[in-house]
Amino acid sequence: MPAAATPRPPTPCHRYRPRSHRFRPRYLLFVCTLLSLVGCAILNRYILVPKQNLTATPAQYRIPYQEVWFKTRDGVELNGWFLPGAPGRPLVLLFHGNAGNLSDNLGCLRLLHSSGLPLFIFDYRGFGRSNGEAFKESDFYRDARGALAYLGRQGWSRDRIIFFGQSLGAAVALQMALEGKPAGLVMEGSFTSMEDMVKHVSRLAYFTVGWWGVRLSFDNFHKIARAGVPLLLIHGDRDPVTPVEMSRRLYLRAAAPKMLHIITGGGHCDAYEVAPASYLAVWQSYLLALPAAATAAAPSPRS
Repeated sequence: MPAAATPRPPTPCHRYRPRSHRFRPRYLLFVCTLLSLVGCAILNRYILVPKQNLTATPAQYRIPYQEVWFKTRDGVELNGWFLPGAPGRPLVLLFHGNAGNLSDNLGCLRLLHSSGLPLFIFDYRGFGRSNGEAFKESDFYRDARGALAYLGRQGWSRDRIIFFGQSLGAAVALQMALEGKPAGLVMEGSFTSMEDMVKHVSRLAYFTVGWWGVRLSFDNFHKIARAGVPLLLIHGDRDPVTPVEMSRRLYLRAAAPKMLHIITGGGHCDAYEVAPASYLAVWQSYLLALPAAATAAAPSPRS
């Protein structure tokens, strides 16, 4: 009777460990990259809240206006409004904030237009009737450059335009001021950086996801010292979104000439309705301090 076969010893696990170790760094890198991309996507989409439906137009206030369409350099078609004003007044280019569109800014447009200021406002990609989707910080800058290129074709040079940004739009206005000096820069309800905003809203979210997941820096704090144009900062002292201290920090860091106007009882970018007389008064004081080039004759309309 043949002897029973000696059972084959099981393969030692340690013989396979080196192979496992070789692939572990790649696996970890893949996981970390995936988490980073997912975190970035979630945070960006949470932060950016476009609104498509227009609820009104300047015509409802009997304000003459022209609806315009223009394209960015990457081919996205954007929608805007031009509201003509009195001769010899600088053009106010309004960069609106997040979670809104053209029609949500009619109250502010109406008040500024009542003082004779010509105005231009447009929707970023994915906002209002504009095409595309705003997902990255650079998308907002591309759209702003497209608006400035359109205005340039209409005869408006930067030294006769006031860049006026509200909240998120203040960061866009500041970046455009760094790329080419305007007549002036007005920032309302602005923040120091998106990183600071995430930290302000939820320190837990910041320290778990925000510190590596935020890909929208909008770093106003480090940019504002380099603006070098007449600056007006407006902020409500009861702003529930961006703390008024952020505008105070920006003011301290900015170079002269500069003005800071705190609206008592003001919320987030609603100073025009909380204190309209005071709001217009500070705008008028600011306009008087602008260079003479800003009040040159308005260009003739172009098709």
